[in-house]
Amino acid sequence: MKKIAIIGCGAAGMMAALSAASGGSSVTIFEKNEKPGKKIYITGKGRCNVTNACAVEDYFNFVHRNARFLYSAVYGFDNSAVMDFFENNNCHLKIERGERVFPVSDHSSDIIRTLFDAVKRAKVQVLFSTTVLSVEASGGHVSAVTYSSFDDPITREEFDSVIVCTGGMSYPSTGSTGDGYRFARELGHSVVTPSPSLVPFEIKESWCKDLQGLSLKNVGLKMFTIDSRTAKKRKPVYDGFGEMLFTHFGISGPLVLTVSCYYDKEKQYELFLDLKPALNEEQLDKRVLRDFEEGLNKSFKNILGGLFPSKMIPVMIKLSGIDPEKKVNEITKEERIAFVKLIKSVPMTITGTRGFNEAIITKGGVNVKEINPSTMESKLVSGLYFAGEVIDVDTETGGFNLQVAWSTGHLAGESAAM
Repeated sequence: MKKIAIIGCGAAGMMAALSAASGGSSVTIFEKNEKPGKKIYITGKGRCNVTNACAVEDYFNFVHRNARFLYSAVYGFDNSAVMDFFENNNCHLKIERGERVFPVSDHSSDIIRTLFDAVKRAKVQVLFSTTVLSVEASGGHVSAVTYSSFDDPITREEFDSVIVCTGGMSYPSTGSTGDGYRFARELGHSVVTPSPSLVPFEIKESWCKDLQGLSLKNVGLKMFTIDSRTAKKRKPVYDGFGEMLFTHFGISGPLVLTVSCYYDKEKQYELFLDLKPALNEEQLDKRVLRDFEEGLNKSFKNILGGLFPSKMIPVMIKLSGIDPEKKVNEITKEERIAFVKLIKSVPMTITGTRGFNEAIITKGGVNVKEINPSTMESKLVSGLYFAGEVIDVDTETGGFNLQVAWSTGHLAGESAAM
């Protein structure tokens, strides 16, 4: 019987344990927290976006780094398999807008309980409040794990295989503090520099702070890279539509988190907000002209209620450069056209992202070139496997990242047990 250690009792770790145990192995999970699935608990705003019900072949369109690396894992244990697992274990699911899958109860605790109950039934040993200090290798093969707990300050135990499921560095309060990167480096692996992803943007313009708390639905965002030599924008790296929120530091919300997947702190960007993405400039101009004609003798500031939320009107007036007291019948065609262009393209300057404390996932991780995509086993150290966010793969929001954890965890556990 193979003896397998799994470091981390999160989504990837528990799925790896179930897969390895079903293959007849003796499995031990080491978890530094006092309970399982701490990060699962906060995903989807506490509801847990389990996966995405899109067609499997479409899944890879939402993977931003190393999509091909995931083919074997995802096709081997896809979103249907994940949904079947929970349904068969009496945790019923529902599909919402954007094919996002949630538990019917809207409680992430039900997902954790279902997983952990299955882990216990599989006779997996779980050591909570236990920190793995090191993973050893001998003769090119993983050999032992040294760990520390309250009861046993330092213990060294030999294993046939070790699966690293420690997560990245996002939400470090849940235990994701980069331990897996250290284990990987100590065993000869390279790590692509971790950075926050699915994370809010900090914005230079002070008017964003004036709009703090304002949520906008059905708006567009375009992000362009800036040519450092000419200071001119290039083609857009993102052009999307959705919901966003203004904050005391800049902008957040689902649309912004998606845009952040395309952000590289080493590059410069311009970001533009489209307040009326359903209308092109010509259509919007007709709409604005109609509003102007209905309020010819009113002040500019008093005819904008149909275009913007009240909180946004002073900001748009200021950005337009039009005197708020100016009568509508005195506004020139050039001013109106410029105003229409502003509505379609409100400029914002990104100064950076929020940190790992507010990032949903980590971009970067263990270099996939050093991992066998058919097994999740290290190409450098036999018996060493990686699964989940510790690997250099990341996706958009919408259940896609948890699918990475389920799929890679399942494949790693299955492979280790062979």
